[in-house]
Amino acid sequence: MSDAIRVVGMMSGTSMDGIDVAEVVTDGITVQEFGRTAYVPYSEDERQILHCAMGQWDGLHVRAAAKLVTRLHARAFAALDAGSVDLIGFHGQTLAHDPDNRRTLQVGDGEQLARDTGHPVVWDFRSADVALGGHGAPLAPFFHFACAKYIGVSDPIAFLNLGGVGNITYVDPRLDDVTDLGAVLAFDTGPANAPLNDFMMARSGHAYDAHGALAATGTPDMDVVRAFLNTPYFRKLPPKSLDRNSFPQIAELVAHMNDADGAATLCAIIAATVATGMELMPAPVSQVLVCGGGRHNPVIMSMLRAGLGVPVLAVEHHGLNGDMLEAQAFAYLAARVLNKRPTSGPSTTGAPVFIGGGELARP
Repeated sequence: MSDAIRVVGMMSGTSMDGIDVAEVVTDGITVQEFGRTAYVPYSEDERQILHCAMGQWDGLHVRAAAKLVTRLHARAFAALDAGSVDLIGFHGQTLAHDPDNRRTLQVGDGEQLARDTGHPVVWDFRSADVALGGHGAPLAPFFHFACAKYIGVSDPIAFLNLGGVGNITYVDPRLDDVTDLGAVLAFDTGPANAPLNDFMMARSGHAYDAHGALAATGTPDMDVVRAFLNTPYFRKLPPKSLDRNSFPQIAELVAHMNDADGAATLCAIIAATVATGMELMPAPVSQVLVCGGGRHNPVIMSMLRAGLGVPVLAVEHHGLNGDMLEAQAFAYLAARVLNKRPTSGPSTTGAPVFIGGGELARP
């Protein structure tokens, strides 16, 4: 067994609100300690640079975003005051994702980040998986398996991440290793915070619906929700994945509504797509643990509890940090890459074999 090392993971997700930074002590199999965390928000100008590049594969906007992402992650690492860190896991910023055509783009230069920070960096986690026919996402499931072991649950559970896009991981902690048959199953459930945040920005200039206050005063249009569920994606079997902009029609579905009803309907869409995804679990789960920004929205959480029929809890219920779980995941995955262990496989990304995605850059 490899010795445990101290790894810092950094994640800028599809919500594009800032960079999560988290320290994990791990050998790439078990989590031994969760360390310090930091959050570095983007300024409005920085967010706009990223938005201008979203959905593009090349060009001036993409190059500008790549330089910005690298520079901001060096700043975020410094904000943690990391000290004696052995390794950095650097996800970068996803701008475009098209696994059906075997391409995905996460910008940010791991080689430059290693030079800027003076630490080895594992980066480019998704490309190898996509090149072999996998979806390249979601990548957190192997970490979710380690988390289930860490918190000591004994029955199958689900981890639901509500970031810009929603994704869910089925975990059976009764099995010994994440590569055992039936240990994990994961896929993207549908849109999550991204369309709701975009709606809020367009209607009110606010980045998100704080505490679900607006949605709580509205009435969801369930006819619109049911129509959205007819989208072919929801009939596909997993593994399957989404891009932030996979559902451009969603804005049109709520365009005619007042602000409150539109927000409530988008919340209902999030909950309904998760409920549809739960039908694909290989066995009943004892609880759903929610991480990501969506868990802070009481309307979404209430709708999930009403629709799923099992306890729906924020991951904090088990002592985990729901704001930092994705950053912690890339710290954990970086340790797996360093130790030449797989980071994805048939039941998570649909890759034909277990793959240790990620490149190692040294300062």
